[in-house]
Amino acid sequence: MNARLPSESTYEPNNLLDALKEILGSKNDAALSRTLEIAPHVISKIRHYRLPISAALLIRMHDVTDLSVSDLQGMMGDRRSKFRLSSAQGRPKN
Repeated sequence: MNARLPSESTYEPNNLLDALKEILGSKNDAALSRTLEIAPHVISKIRHYRLPISAALLIRMHDVTDLSVSDLQGMMGDRRSKFRLSSAQGRPKN
């Protein structure tokens, strides 16, 4: 399956991952994954647009770097100031 994630023209998670490697002094994606305590395949899937950067991962990046979540979002080109949930989210299942 080669489906790419829906993306805005400015969404570029590789910019964020490359900046984190530089900030943290990681030589490669495997070292970055160890620092972030995530599986290496997660970074690979993000780089190939098969997996979005989740809120939990953004928070983990914040914890490791002390950069604000909005700064991290800006590094990957996410310029949204608000996030909306669908009307179905948060509702109990019948």
